[in-house]
Amino acid sequence: MTSEAAVSTPPAISSAPAKRDYYWLRSFVAGGVAGCCAKTTIAPLDRVKILLQAQNPHYKHLGVFATLKAVPKKEGFLGLYKGNGAMMVRIFPYGAIQFMAFDSYKKLLSKQIGISGHIHRLMAGSMAGMTAVICTYPLDVIRARLAFQVTGEHRYTGIANAFHTIYLKEGGVSGFYRGLTPTLIGMAPYAGFSFFTFGTLKSLGLKHFPETVGRPSSDNPDVLILKPQVNLLCGGVAGAIAQTISYPLDVARRRMQLGAVLPDSEKCTSLSKTLTYVYNKYGIKKGLYRGLSLNYIRCVPSQAVAFTTYEFMKQVLHLN
Repeated sequence: MTSEAAVSTPPAISSAPAKRDYYWLRSFVAGGVAGCCAKTTIAPLDRVKILLQAQNPHYKHLGVFATLKAVPKKEGFLGLYKGNGAMMVRIFPYGAIQFMAFDSYKKLLSKQIGISGHIHRLMAGSMAGMTAVICTYPLDVIRARLAFQVTGEHRYTGIANAFHTIYLKEGGVSGFYRGLTPTLIGMAPYAGFSFFTFGTLKSLGLKHFPETVGRPSSDNPDVLILKPQVNLLCGGVAGAIAQTISYPLDVARRRMQLGAVLPDSEKCTSLSKTLTYVYNKYGIKKGLYRGLSLNYIRCVPSQAVAFTTYEFMKQVLHLN
């Protein structure tokens, strides 16, 4: 019985191009659905993270759990999901592009360039993450702007209005890519170490403890895959390690994305200026790593839903 990585290379298909396209379409749908389910599950935590990272004046004096309680009181229960519509529009193509790009880059590095082993997983993950970010970044900016708004102080009425306003008042297309540089720099280690850590843990687990951590795939009994609870554990560890390494860059990205919404936006015009400003004014714990505990809390449920849904969709769409 052979083991299969969570993000594995699909078997070679010798049939017509139309069928190959159909395979990628099914893979696209599976990844998109999994991403949407996972992000909707943790949407309240994402909203709180953005509010804390950008020092929203209504909540900056509160911690993670206090903010989770304060938002529904001030904005109603749906306030916890503000900006989630834009996130769904973004995360569907984002997840699909990232996983398909990872597979393509991994094959390119191993077959065309001759890089193999763990290093090609690290490099392919970094490049895949950056590719997905570039393709979907404007939607992430819109989502951040909508999530930062507080009831009664709305600058934007919705996704379309946010697009229109930013385009007219913030320099056209360039306004949608504000903060792209720190995002790409942060995504490289985050995606790279996520794929690297998860893939390494999975391969070691299936190699040394196949009976304990593995089970036959229902779609292809000859393939050994991780049990759902082990997927959760490996994904959580990978996410925690990757997040710790890249979190200060994520803080800088959010502040640059929010742009004119922040009163101190003129001090956050570049990556180095933003990191320096946040460090000098707020320090490491309350500035560069503010909200990190929330990200650790997000890792477990996010990975649980993502991997469970993706495995389910793989069975439904016969991707194994």
